Amino acid sequence: MMFWIQLTLPIILALVGLALLYGNNKNHKAFISSTLASTRKQIIILSERQTDKSEIKHRLEEIGQTSGTSYGEFRYKQLIAASFAALVPFFALVFMLINLLQAICLSLFTSIGAYLMYDRYLSTLVKKRRELIEAEFPAIIEMLTLAIAAGETPIAAFARIADRSESYLANEFSVVVQRVREGRPFHEALDEMSRTLKSSSIRRFIDALVMAIVRGAPIVEVLHRHVAEARINQRNLVMDKAGKAETSMMIPIVFLILPISVLFALWPSINQLSFFAS
Repeated sequence: MMFWIQLTLPIILALVGLALLYGNNKNHKAFISSTLASTRKQIIILSERQTDKSEIKHRLEEIGQTSGTSYGEFRYKQLIAASFAALVPFFALVFMLINLLQAICLSLFTSIGAYLMYDRYLSTLVKKRRELIEAEFPAIIEMLTLAIAAGETPIAAFARIADRSESYLANEFSVVVQRVREGRPFHEALDEMSRTLKSSSIRRFIDALVMAIVRGAPIVEVLHRHVAEARINQRNLVMDKAGKAETSMMIPIVFLILPISVLFALWPSINQLSFFAS
């Protein structure tokens, strides 16, 4: 039975490919595209009805994907990745590299692994975006301090930075400006931005800025204090990364370079001892 499966499956695939190639190409393409579009739409609709237990919607919003179908699109792509990963062992089955039971087991493992890796890829994007925002924060706050110290209002300074810069934090500033132009209070738009970014340093800065705006305190002094704090935090972060890199560099030194150096130093003695022993 296994032999006939391995023998007939390539033939069936070849016949299907020839039928699609030499048949009515326009009808086939229209049928395939309509089928794929309807399948994709149904998967997205079913995904939107599910409960988001892994907070994927919050992570998608954090990287800027705020449309109504972002969650369904992510689940659809995740399912496609898992499906393609599940087909890989069956290609090995066609070429008789593994048997049917091994192909089924490997298909389960690869599909689950691809499903989880795609979710981890989203977490990696979120983490990378947070690190970039933390790195941009001191320079953006310095630009904001200079603009407000020059006589501009806070909302005008936010709009200027949003127009002149293409960084992630400047894009968040443009969202704040857009919300204010739509009629939202400035401090509410700032508070919503800080809750979206999920950064402790930005949260402290926004809280201090909102308190200064509401109470009428000098904003420039608040900004200067937070610029200095942001620079100190950035320096500490760089020093922490340097320490981790130094520890990582010790691994090849201890396990690769040091044994080779010891071997070169002891090899002549070992060679002479073996010569006298012989």
